Amino acid sequence: MKTDPKKFLRLSALFMVMSLYAVPFYILLTTSLKNQSDLSSKWAFPGYLYTDNFAMAWQNAHLGRAFLNNTIILVCALALLIVLGAAAAYPLARYQTKWNRFIYVFFVAAMIVPPLTILVPLYKIYVAIHAMDTYWGIVLIDVTFQLPTAIFLYTGFIGTLPKELDEAALLDGCSRFSVFFRVLFPLLKPVTASVAIMSGVNIWNDYQFSVFFMQQTQMKTFTVSLAGFFSANANHISWVAAGSLLGSLPVIAAYLLLQKYFVSGLSAGAVKG
Repeated sequence: MKTDPKKFLRLSALFMVMSLYAVPFYILLTTSLKNQSDLSSKWAFPGYLYTDNFAMAWQNAHLGRAFLNNTIILVCALALLIVLGAAAAYPLARYQTKWNRFIYVFFVAAMIVPPLTILVPLYKIYVAIHAMDTYWGIVLIDVTFQLPTAIFLYTGFIGTLPKELDEAALLDGCSRFSVFFRVLFPLLKPVTASVAIMSGVNIWNDYQFSVFFMQQTQMKTFTVSLAGFFSANANHISWVAAGSLLGSLPVIAAYLLLQKYFVSGLSAGAVKG
């Protein structure tokens, strides 16, 4: 039986790419399940399950409070991001005027602006308005910097939906507000899943803003708490590995739940717009 060279090359390339992500995760898993005194190779999976590393990381790094902070920030930011992103994308997709095209290009261009370039003036503003160490302050930052991507994806996806849906709903007496929220918004599940995963990962893993704007111990996010824990416990690599694994589990779970919508929403939202 002959082997197709092109198929073999594609599978080999796929395996190499998969290994880039799977190998570090495997090492993280094996390290987190080993006793600190275990000097076996990092490639060897332990013949026992040492779960004390997770308990030590959770308690010493105060990950319980950090997990709560991350959850509050993520839920609030995603709720605002989805509603604002979809609502802003609706007129941009349905009314192709010069002004709307300019706004769309402006949002797309904003995607390439490094967020840290405005850190100093943003920090001064937040101190002046007493937004430091507040949930609403960090949520506002996260929504602001994730909104261009959300609008980009939503605009492309809404552009693939037939305008006849709008016209039929308007003939039935719906307002533009009702057309969007009652007719179109329920159809946006695929691209909403894409926005939730892409932006959710960035919000959950945010360090660059959280380390400056969430400085009080009880307000620290997961990444900031874990970074401080790593600095203080560099010799206890098993604890750090366990904490890192705990931080990645919510993201993995979200992707597994939403993966059937992710690819279709991402491709439809990026092709047209």
